[in-house]
Amino acid sequence: MPFFLASYKVRDLLSLCTTHTATTPLSKTVLKQMNKTTIATHNGNFHADDVFSVAAMKYIFPTFELVRTRDLELINKADVVIDVGGIYDPETNRFDHHQRGGAGERENGIPYSSFGIIWKKYGAQICGGNQDIANAVDGGLVSTIDAVDCGHVQGVQEGISLSQTIGMFNPTWEEDNHVDACFDEAVVFASRVLARFVAAASGGISAKAIVAKAIENAEDPRVIVLEQYTPWKKTVVNLSEQALYVVYPAQTGEWRIQTVPTEHGSFENRKPLPASWAGLSDAALQEVTGIDDAMFCHNGLFIAGSRSFASTMKMAAMALEA
Repeated sequence: MPFFLASYKVRDLLSLCTTHTATTPLSKTVLKQMNKTTIATHNGNFHADDVFSVAAMKYIFPTFELVRTRDLELINKADVVIDVGGIYDPETNRFDHHQRGGAGERENGIPYSSFGIIWKKYGAQICGGNQDIANAVDGGLVSTIDAVDCGHVQGVQEGISLSQTIGMFNPTWEEDNHVDACFDEAVVFASRVLARFVAAASGGISAKAIVAKAIENAEDPRVIVLEQYTPWKKTVVNLSEQALYVVYPAQTGEWRIQTVPTEHGSFENRKPLPASWAGLSDAALQEVTGIDDAMFCHNGLFIAGSRSFASTMKMAAMALEA
C-alpha cells in the first residue's frame, strides 16, 4: 500500500471492513491498516500549506494513512486534521485556519496557516528537540508559506515563489493525472525541501558558535581565521566591529582571504583589498605581491587567494597596511 492513501481508497477500505468477517486473512490485514494514524486534509486542488503540513507529519508519524476529503464524517474520525474542518485545537491535532478569527498570528503580523500551527506544535520535535533550529526554519520557510497562503504579501519577495512551485504540481486542464497522485508527488518534493531547510538552519546555528569562537581567539581582531570553511558573514558583521578580513581554507585545499561587508548582504566592504591586486592572477599577482604562490584577486577586490595558509596571512598583513 502506498505511503499516502487517497480518500477514495480509504472509502474502498471501509467498504471492505463491512463485507468481510474478522476471521478472514483479508479482514485482519484491513483492520491492521485501519489502526494506523489517519490524517485528513481537503481534496481537490492543493496549496503549499497543506502539502508542507503533510510533509511535516511524515516526521511525526512515520506510517499513516492520508484521507483527502471534505466529508465531515471522515474528517471527524481522523486522528489529525489539516487545513479543513474549521477547528484549531493543537491538543486534539486539529489544524485549520479558515474558521472565523483564523488561528492567530506571529509577533511580526504574519498570520498562521495550517503549516505554521503544525510547526508551532511539532517544529522543535522535527528539529531534534532544538527550538532554535525550529525558529530559524519558521523564519526562513514556514512563515513565508503562511504569508502567501493567507494573502499577507508584505515582506514576501517578488518572483516565482516556493508556494507557486508547489501549486504547479496540480494537474492542468489538459492533463489526465489524478489530483491525489499529483498531491503525493508534491509532498515528496516538499519533504526534501523541508529537510534541506532544517539542515541549513542547523548548520547555520553550529556555524555561529564556531565563528564566534574564532572571533574571540583572533590574534588580531581585524583578521578572523577559520580552520575550516564555515558560513561567517552574518556572525562576523554582528559580533565584530573591528574585523576587516576573514581567512579560511577553500574546499580545493588552497586558502582564501575575503573582505568583511559593511552589513550583511551588502556589496560594500569595510576595507577592500589593495587596488593594485585587482583582477591579477598567478605570475602577475605574484610579481605585485612578492608572494610566490599567490593565485588570484577578484577585480572587485573582495576576495583573493594563495596556495598556503602562511602566504594568505601575508596577503592579509599587506591588505591591512594598504
